[in-house]
Amino acid sequence: MPVITAAIDPITRIEGHLKVEVKIDTVNGVQQVVDAISQGTLFRGFEKLLEGRDPRDASLITSRICGVCPTSHSLVSVLAQDAAFGVSGDTPARTASRIMRNLVHGACYIESAILHFYLLSLPDYIPALPMAPWLPGWDVGRRFDPATLSRFTGSFVAAITARRNAHEMGAIYGGKLPHTPANIAGGFTAVSSQADKDAFGAYLNDLIAFIQTKHIPDAELLANLYSDYLLLGRGYGNLMSFGVFELDNAASPQLLFQRGRLVSGSAAVQAVDAAQIVEQIKYSWYTGPEVNPAVGDTVPQYPKGDAYSWLKAPRYGGVPYEVGSLARMMVNGDYSNGISVMDRHVARARENLKVALAMRDMLTELPINQGAFTPFSIPASATSMGITEAPRGALGHWLEVAAGKISKYQVITPTCWNLSPKDSTGQRGPLEQALVGVPVANVDKPIEVLRVVHSYDPCLDCATHVTRAEPGAKVFALGAIPKQS
Repeated sequence: MPVITAAIDPITRIEGHLKVEVKIDTVNGVQQVVDAISQGTLFRGFEKLLEGRDPRDASLITSRICGVCPTSHSLVSVLAQDAAFGVSGDTPARTASRIMRNLVHGACYIESAILHFYLLSLPDYIPALPMAPWLPGWDVGRRFDPATLSRFTGSFVAAITARRNAHEMGAIYGGKLPHTPANIAGGFTAVSSQADKDAFGAYLNDLIAFIQTKHIPDAELLANLYSDYLLLGRGYGNLMSFGVFELDNAASPQLLFQRGRLVSGSAAVQAVDAAQIVEQIKYSWYTGPEVNPAVGDTVPQYPKGDAYSWLKAPRYGGVPYEVGSLARMMVNGDYSNGISVMDRHVARARENLKVALAMRDMLTELPINQGAFTPFSIPASATSMGITEAPRGALGHWLEVAAGKISKYQVITPTCWNLSPKDSTGQRGPLEQALVGVPVANVDKPIEVLRVVHSYDPCLDCATHVTRAEPGAKVFALGAIPKQS
């Protein structure tokens, strides 16, 4: 058969805008994907918006990069600010701020995991709700008997309540979710009362029960019913975690999920050195040198040669890495079944329980009526980095301060790792590679492609923000932004 090109544009049930284009051919009698491109269709300009501002503004502004993981952005921003401002020490205030930061971030994790499985991915396997944005949909590849379908539908409805409860729980300390204003340089804005702890704990216990009785069993049942997807969507097999949830106040704290890498074919966890990260842009609509984000910049260039995405291509030591729940769980030795579509779903569900149980211990340790702020002074100049894990994977913010203002800011999100385009050597991004070899039964309704894409829980809100004008409109190149005096 001739090679068929199928494009899904936009891919829905993700945050933001994504186009995936696949080439399909018959190989050894199987109709399958033989090539793929992942295209972020919008430009993100938050890095440029920050230049010239007070560094303390960064946590509030970068929170708006994404509505699903805003807490992760505000948290990693204040980690970078704390490092730049010299905030340190093992004090009661630091303990209170660390724990409340963790609890609100954990609420974000629980909410996001429930959202991803039930509202964003499960509709690839069960009939869609008879309303937008679930319709129109492809009613193909269903494998459920009426009883199983009823079970998943019931869990879907319960997940909506559970997700809302996770937001309400996080808002007890965060003030509101999404976009909490509580993460600030030097600490946290809340002071916990016993009533706060009791209310938070009541929500948390209910969510733990939901995860134990619904999320984990449902993910494992889906994996059993679609066991062929335990062999699909592997990709390169390289996994990386930046580590998350600080457990003490040390300069290099112990983490609930450790920092590390797994290189395909090796069981040994290797160290992560952020200096080894380079943002490559040969196939991205940007110009400038390919450098570490600590000295990088965001300079768009469109059109540009063979470029096809507004996402850059971050590489660690020149190698593409998958990030996310599966990577965290495997780096920490909590999951070892494999790397596939269904492994991502099952690992995420099990991780959700690990996070929730750890939050229960943290809540016990949270001091009552303890302020959570450590005073500091903003230096005239500084460079720093904050790295953590958003629910979707490794997240980094790089900050440079000059004359007391932000002179440079760079962000690498999980989706930039997972859905990056090809790099300067022609290596596909992790999702692009994971799609190669996936069988497609119906090229007009490539549900198999959607299942692989959604298993990564992509979030293009984190990658892109400003759309391009219609054809024929005047387009003006973004020049240098004047420095504020």
